[in-house]
Amino acid sequence: MSEPFFETTNAKVWRGDVVALRGLDLTLRIGESVAILGANGAGKSSLLKLMTGELRAEANRGTSCRLFGEELWCLEELRHRIGIVMPEEVERFDPAEIAADVVLSAFRGAYGRTRDMRFQADEKAMAAKAMADVGIAELAGREFGHLSSGEKRRFLIARALVHRPEALVLDEPSTALDFAARLKLLETLRGIASGGATLTLVTHDPGEILPEITRVILLKDGRVVGDGPKRKVLHDRSLSELYGMRLRLSWSQGWAVVRV
Repeated sequence: MSEPFFETTNAKVWRGDVVALRGLDLTLRIGESVAILGANGAGKSSLLKLMTGELRAEANRGTSCRLFGEELWCLEELRHRIGIVMPEEVERFDPAEIAADVVLSAFRGAYGRTRDMRFQADEKAMAAKAMADVGIAELAGREFGHLSSGEKRRFLIARALVHRPEALVLDEPSTALDFAARLKLLETLRGIASGGATLTLVTHDPGEILPEITRVILLKDGRVVGDGPKRKVLHDRSLSELYGMRLRLSWSQGWAVVRV
């Protein structure tokens, strides 16, 4: 069995004066492709922040939260070990930014390239490979603001991959994308997943779960209510309970198709 990169025991997480996660027992391992599924307000964003080091669990006897085996961690180091893609990152870049610099600036922990920022040949090569891997190399010289929403999202993925992270975490990756852009993005993610990457997809949409994802975790009211192989965890009853309405699930070429 592979090494875990994230593991919790009876963890409790607060967001302000509200308990966002409770009784959390969860282990995510290197080499796994996992989807975390839940409705809005289920605690998905809190779990994402916990697994990327931005939040910490309450320190109590009998509880633990470890990233790469450590209960204490350096956030800067984690940014090299865990690649994170969040849709809101798009707004952090100047529309006039050259698209390749969106990827390169990740090496300096910056959102965009400053005039005095210099990059070594190996960094440029790593950025070029990341862009090629997600199929956007031909767009590298364009201004970021002139790209479509789907193309921008793929540059964020290349940015997250540029450090060759041990794990990649994606938050609602196809949010606000049109149909064609969504298909292209999911195709990109399928390529990453099929290449053996450690991929954790956080989503509210069962139809976004890639065929390559083998494990699904169901989150509701801050608790894990289901965890296991995709086709055992996802069925009519579990989805109906998760979303509070009667739903029907079928499968088409490895994709979940949900109907009312």
